[in-house]
Amino acid sequence: MAESRLVPIKLDAYKPLREIVFETLREAIINGKLEPGERLMEIQLAEEMGVSRTPVREAIRKLELEGFVVMIPRKGAYVAGISLKDITDVFEVRASLEALAAGLAAERSTSEEIENLERSLVAYSEQTNQQNIDGIVETDTDFHDLLYKASRNERLLTIITHLREIIQRVRTVSLSQPGRSKDAIEEHRQIVDAIAERNVELAQTLAREHIYNAENIMLNSLKGEKKEHD
Repeated sequence: MAESRLVPIKLDAYKPLREIVFETLREAIINGKLEPGERLMEIQLAEEMGVSRTPVREAIRKLELEGFVVMIPRKGAYVAGISLKDITDVFEVRASLEALAAGLAAERSTSEEIENLERSLVAYSEQTNQQNIDGIVETDTDFHDLLYKASRNERLLTIITHLREIIQRVRTVSLSQPGRSKDAIEEHRQIVDAIAERNVELAQTLAREHIYNAENIMLNSLKGEKKEHD
């Protein structure tokens, strides 16, 4: 790693050190600070986080079990890439889940929940105007979390939570593409309007289209990168 992208960790009285290190590294991978294909050097990671190599080694092993890291014999640990199959699989599932969540929200959401969705649009616009990618990803995540909660379906929330890590990795890449966050804001706004109007079918259609648009942006970006390397 050419530069330090991790900060010294803060101890948590309720969590073991190895768990804090694991969560820090996992978040760095999800947010793209540690990029796919990048080698993970134990000594350097330990120095950046201000810990010994032992919790870093344990964290890398756990990250491997969860699919975030691959171990290459005689070479070491590397951040796992995201395959096209992973991406298309996740977007297929998300398109259906988002449509379901939006439709249920149109039926069940309270005026307070709709207000929270509208407020999230304002926060999203502010981050986009500042071109703050971390803030954009965070406010985009908040919007979708609010949408899922407004569906009032606990099972749906559970399923989305299981997919959260790979969704975040894909979301960061997609929203980093030029112009995508501005388009996403408008798509979010249309979804909220449909929910506020209690138009179930329109909310479902718009939510599904929103996910398909994100998928197309993501796939076009990856195809462009592939051509550059060919």
